[in-house]
Amino acid sequence: MKAARKKNLKSLLLLLVLLVVVNSIGNYFFHRFDLTKDNRYTLSSTSLKIIKQVKNPLSIKIYMQGDLPADFKRLQQETQQLLEEFQAYNKNIFFEFVNPLENEDQSMDNIKELYRKGLTPINITVEDKGKQSQAMVFPWATAVYDNKEVSIALLKNQMGASVTQKVIGSVQHLEYSIADAINKITIPKQKTIAVLKGNGELQDILMAKFLLQMRESYHIGPFTLDSVAANPSRSLKALQQYDLAIIAKPTTAFSDAEKQVLDQYIMHGGKTLWLLDQVAVEMDSLYHASGTTMAFPRDLNLNDMFFKYGFRINPDMVKDEQGSPIQLATGEPGSATQFQDFNWKFAPLVYPQNNHPIVKNLGGIKFDFANPIDTLKNGIKKTVLLQSSRYSKKVGTPAEIDLAIVAEETSPNHYIQTGNIPLAVLLEGSFKSVYQNRVLAFEQPNFEAKGIKNKMVVISDGDIVKNQLDKNFQPVELGFDQRSGNLYDNKDLMLNCVNYLLDDTGLINIRSKDLDLPLLDKEKVYQNYGLIQSITLGLPIVILVLFGLLFTIIRKRKYSR
Repeated sequence: MKAARKKNLKSLLLLLVLLVVVNSIGNYFFHRFDLTKDNRYTLSSTSLKIIKQVKNPLSIKIYMQGDLPADFKRLQQETQQLLEEFQAYNKNIFFEFVNPLENEDQSMDNIKELYRKGLTPINITVEDKGKQSQAMVFPWATAVYDNKEVSIALLKNQMGASVTQKVIGSVQHLEYSIADAINKITIPKQKTIAVLKGNGELQDILMAKFLLQMRESYHIGPFTLDSVAANPSRSLKALQQYDLAIIAKPTTAFSDAEKQVLDQYIMHGGKTLWLLDQVAVEMDSLYHASGTTMAFPRDLNLNDMFFKYGFRINPDMVKDEQGSPIQLATGEPGSATQFQDFNWKFAPLVYPQNNHPIVKNLGGIKFDFANPIDTLKNGIKKTVLLQSSRYSKKVGTPAEIDLAIVAEETSPNHYIQTGNIPLAVLLEGSFKSVYQNRVLAFEQPNFEAKGIKNKMVVISDGDIVKNQLDKNFQPVELGFDQRSGNLYDNKDLMLNCVNYLLDDTGLINIRSKDLDLPLLDKEKVYQNYGLIQSITLGLPIVILVLFGLLFTIIRKRKYSR
């Protein structure tokens, strides 16, 4: 017995020494093991870089606590686990879950305060064992750092998706949403964006939601090309102070001097985001008694420059069977007005078909009177980001547009050898100047015939960045269509384009991270509720009883000798 005790004591001491050594080594080496199949809890290098720059206390408050529906419990757990990962790498990050509806006396004040911050709740129908009930959930969080506060949307809204599908999409974007918010309040703005004016571009209020979103991460300001006429060299020098120029739906032609300024801005490394309409037609002009309007080609005096860069936007319209819904009044005159949804083929609903970071994991993108883009061979790398469906074709202009087109009948035979028309293209490489071997519009000492490596995004629809206005002439969310009530992914597309052009590719890669979330089949669970409940509650008890009996039998046999 003494020998056995000594042996056990030695084993215990050896184990204690081993634990002390392992613990000491662990103080110098830090590593977390992610055993999930999709590496869900392995933070990207971009997230780790952002986290390391948090030098002062960062407080995150998540408004998802209490008796939540099952789907939002999943979102809550995923959020908590991800924030624990963030906290493990930086102890300056603190977070807490709060229930804004917990105290009945203060709940209304809490709701009003959240509304004031723009944190609107969602009302969902909860089904449990065949019974339905209503629940209000605030899928939001706020982060505070050095007296700066930013809101974090935890639920990604997806057109036509169920609550479960929305939660899956939200978990996909969770790391991006939190890392992007921390990045906004901890890292000073560095890149600058110019929004070009002077050629009939969109008014600021019609792209307010996009501009406000950009302002959170970048310095942004208007740049008017009117000054080019007086002093083009000074205008070019001023424009070169910006990292990116956005040209959103110009309606009047550019002069040769303005075109040279833009061309040389690109030759010297300036990034550009072109949102152009080569056809003059507006949806609002259809909403009158006749229900018709005319579509005319629009000449912006940019065709030769685009041809030199390697693409062409044709003055045609894309008609797509995969259109967006439009509400029109129906019924006999004099009767009560009724509205019905129709398929509007001149508003293509485009779903990304490749895995480029700009469009990966995006939902439907709504276009309005989009134009076809042709790509030309000139040594520039071209990536088609978005294209129409296989059941689409070009419609030449001038042309009459009639709302009655919603009633026309078509078949696949109408789209033989048509379709898959490019609507958004990324160009990367060293562009050649349109003024190479040509007379310059103005004298320029530092004229460059060939530019440095650069990139630009071309989208053949200026309305893709346009937000609608409500009854009080206030901008609604970019991508939200008030007539149909659908929310499209136009805003995320615009954000990705800007991030990519300004080399913030790390954040885009986080957004496009693929996760594999296993889900229960609710129908099967409901049908076999009793059996599943018996297994989940009874099986662990049975296993414990069997283990106890087996342990007792082995112990008796061992010591009965």
